[in-house]
Amino acid sequence: MKLNKKLLATGILAASLVAGQAWGAVSAEEAAKLGNSLTPMGAEKAGNGGAIPAWTGGLTKPPANYKNDGIYVNPFADEKPEFTINQSNVSEYADKLSPGQVAMIKQYPDFVMPVYETRRTATYPKDIMDETVKNATETTLIKDGNGLGNYQNATPFPIPQNGLEVIWNHITRYRGGSVQRNVGQATPTASGAYSIVKFQDELTWRTYLTDYKPSEDANVLFYFKQAITAPARLAGNVLLVHETIDQVAEPRRAWIYNAGQRRVRRAPQVAYDGPGTASDGMRTTDNFDMFNGAPDRYNWELIGKKEIYIPYNSYKLVDPNLTYDQIIKPGHINQDLTRYELHRVWHVSATLKEGERHVYARRDFYIDEDTWQAAIIDHYDGRGELWRVAEAHAMQFYDQMVPWYAVETLYDLLSGRYLVLGLTNEEVDPYEFGVKRQTRDFTPAALRRAGTR
Repeated sequence: MKLNKKLLATGILAASLVAGQAWGAVSAEEAAKLGNSLTPMGAEKAGNGGAIPAWTGGLTKPPANYKNDGIYVNPFADEKPEFTINQSNVSEYADKLSPGQVAMIKQYPDFVMPVYETRRTATYPKDIMDETVKNATETTLIKDGNGLGNYQNATPFPIPQNGLEVIWNHITRYRGGSVQRNVGQATPTASGAYSIVKFQDELTWRTYLTDYKPSEDANVLFYFKQAITAPARLAGNVLLVHETIDQVAEPRRAWIYNAGQRRVRRAPQVAYDGPGTASDGMRTTDNFDMFNGAPDRYNWELIGKKEIYIPYNSYKLVDPNLTYDQIIKPGHINQDLTRYELHRVWHVSATLKEGERHVYARRDFYIDEDTWQAAIIDHYDGRGELWRVAEAHAMQFYDQMVPWYAVETLYDLLSGRYLVLGLTNEEVDPYEFGVKRQTRDFTPAALRRAGTR
């Protein structure tokens, strides 16, 4: 793939991270582009002279029919697809698709991609954008890229110099500070049969704790608690994670409360390619949120920028008038409910380091420039064969100025099965932002309270 000449000319793009080197903290002159030629988050502000428009501030005003109840109505409900990519024309658009998307279209006749007008809706609260600009000249990669120096909140590397910095931008991106959500997960068989596993997730950044103290747990990025609420055989089991910034110096702290045994146990397997919670083997731990956790097992190469069709403004998939049966179909979700748009992405390739172990020998990331969210990840097995294809159907939570995912999908090309996570259509109170949490809410002792049946 050819590198973006504009990025090369400005010196933004550099080689992959070499062990022992520190990156980040660009010059004040380079950082001055933020808010000018670049958005405050580091995306190119200008359009491409074609389908991609200029960024003009994002979607900050909820639609008139939004009731401020966490049920996100579609601001583009009247729009129709401009065209659809399918088996008959996929070769015409292959240069603007990931290999995984092409494989899905070729494998499933009804895996179509409705392409709509590009809407650059992404934006963040002003304090997050301001802190991102500040990070540009202060935050660095430390310890071979496995930790961050001079970092508190927001995006650490709005002007990334290598692939690992792009990945850290995804890992650390703002998701509302402190949020609770009720979501469903399904792992359909090849024939489409499924059952729903329901989760209540809590995610709170350390700096958003009501009793936050800068000197305490300084290596913790955020706290995560996930309680299974259905089906009955799993209900009451709870996972607790203290996500550390430098997971090599201090591995992720994780505990599991087993409701049947009424015991809390450390869970070191909740990392890397350990099995994902209640996923029937359809995802690894680090597949959650498209990718999470320590990056130390891979070499990260920044290939460049590319324009591709990615899921975006996916409000149809959160429509409360839909049932899960209308979304979950054999082989893949109902693609008629999806929306794809042309956007610029950062392409990062991760290859497993010699001597390290992981079920994925290579992963190719396509990360949206406006949000730093992974939009697509293609996963390859140890033979170098394309194995799994992940798509994140993004949307803007416009009342909170938070870009996030409507649902995540992970397709297994070999088994014909897949996982879909984040379903809210049949859930009550799917999202609550601004929840108040203290340190004691994320202790192992708190698991028993959260897991009581």
